[in-house]
Amino acid sequence: MPLPSIDIELSSPQSVDGRPAAYQSLWLLVRLHHAQRIGDVVALDALRGQVSSARTLRMVVSRAFRDFKAWGLRVGWGPDTARDPRFLNAEGRSQGPFWLPAAEARRLRLRVDGQAARPADVAAYLGLSASPRRARTSAAEAQASAVQLQDARFWHQLAAAQQAMRQGRWAAPVQGQRDAKAPTSALAAMRQAADLAQDDYQRALVTLNEALLWRRLGDDAQARKRLAALQRQRLARQVASHDYLGAMAAIVGAWCSYTARDLPQAQTQLAAMTRDAQQAPLLRHHPQVRFEWSNLWALACRSRALGLATTDAATATLQADEAMAHFGRALAAAFESHAFDAAQHVAANMGMAVWLFDRVGLGVQAAAQARGAQARRHAVQWIAFSEWLCSLADGQGRSAWNAIYLMRIARGDCQPRPSLPLAEFAALRPLTPRALAEESAEDRLAPGLDGPAARGGWAGVAAQHLADHDAGQRRYPGLQLAGLLFEQAWFAAHGRDLRTAAAALARLRTVLPQLVASDRAYFRDVWNDALPAELLALEPPPRRAVRRAAMG
Repeated sequence: MPLPSIDIELSSPQSVDGRPAAYQSLWLLVRLHHAQRIGDVVALDALRGQVSSARTLRMVVSRAFRDFKAWGLRVGWGPDTARDPRFLNAEGRSQGPFWLPAAEARRLRLRVDGQAARPADVAAYLGLSASPRRARTSAAEAQASAVQLQDARFWHQLAAAQQAMRQGRWAAPVQGQRDAKAPTSALAAMRQAADLAQDDYQRALVTLNEALLWRRLGDDAQARKRLAALQRQRLARQVASHDYLGAMAAIVGAWCSYTARDLPQAQTQLAAMTRDAQQAPLLRHHPQVRFEWSNLWALACRSRALGLATTDAATATLQADEAMAHFGRALAAAFESHAFDAAQHVAANMGMAVWLFDRVGLGVQAAAQARGAQARRHAVQWIAFSEWLCSLADGQGRSAWNAIYLMRIARGDCQPRPSLPLAEFAALRPLTPRALAEESAEDRLAPGLDGPAARGGWAGVAAQHLADHDAGQRRYPGLQLAGLLFEQAWFAAHGRDLRTAAAALARLRTVLPQLVASDRAYFRDVWNDALPAELLALEPPPRRAVRRAAMG
């Protein structure tokens, strides 16, 4: 049964259904009605100077919501405008932003002196432009003018910090040629940028970049803290690029859930963006947001496909094809914005996905249902392409993932039984760097498949990456470092170099506490199951309470 309409008189004395109404509460309601018409929300900052001073905002909001309830209206708050206002947590209500559901907006009958209010009347009451289109343009102009342009030092420092992130200088310096004034690390540079920020937009931009930085460092707790700080900043004040900041914050939050292996939560967070009135358009029109969303959604689908492969092959195949489709969209978005760094990430993810799907018996349409050696060739082509893209930019920013992926693929057909004697383990036949390159016809495209390190085999490739890390030439986060150490241990043991293999495992043991539980479980499993008995005698594997399948 439809709810009754509500008559609102805007001329003094203001009233709701003939009863006197508090001016501030009514102003907020009419402002919410106006925002709903143009697909917007009302930030807390919009109330400052209009109906209240900053010191009394909480009182005004509390009074308004009491009045809304008395008038029989359901008004929402918070970033998710798709929520039912009845089920929102009132503790965060005073922070905004505020919004009026469409069904509630349709109930309002705005009047001036008893006659239906015209748009010009509503605009005059609110102190806005009469044209919704002009109002939105004016708001955009106001936001743009809020960006501080009088001093370039902040932007210079932020650019230096972002460049440090691209070069892999996360929290520690990387040695090598660079501008003498460049910061020693992205973390230090970002703190300097924060000190130079002069307006709310700049402060919010720094907070977002800090969250991105902590996520790349693998510290999800710190990333979530910065996201919470950004949320408070955005709720308190409408700033330039407000919707972009919100969309990127949502994606970083979903990344934190994905890293914790909470796939349902990660996909729920991503799906909510598609329903959000402010964020959904960015998924269509902003290449960076579209790339980040599509790449992460694809990774989540990849994980689901791998998890379902043995129990529900049909659903797993659908998930695998969906993953590849979204990887393709992410790749297109990366090239639309000329972002080679983004393109190399998705190319590597796509290549590894093809190989992992083949390992669990799944063929995908994007790889022409290739299986076996053909799937491996397809996978290596994409990973080699990723590495080639890395070589076009500053080599300092190159991650270790491509090398780790190639080493895993090279030993993929070697499935030793647990605690295999060393003699039998050494008789296994992983593909050499040269053989993998020749098989995939990617000799020129794959830096790392030739050169001095590769001539020493995969153990040499791993050793070179670790040496670069230890010398400060590159800085690898914990999960990449753990991957390199395990691959070094495996290939060194295959070459009967137990001393080097044992040293790698001893170091891996010190890295494991830095990893999330699911990643620790993966390394415990492969340590127990994939290494020869003589090596395990030198470096006993960590205990595992429950046997788990190795992660993809």
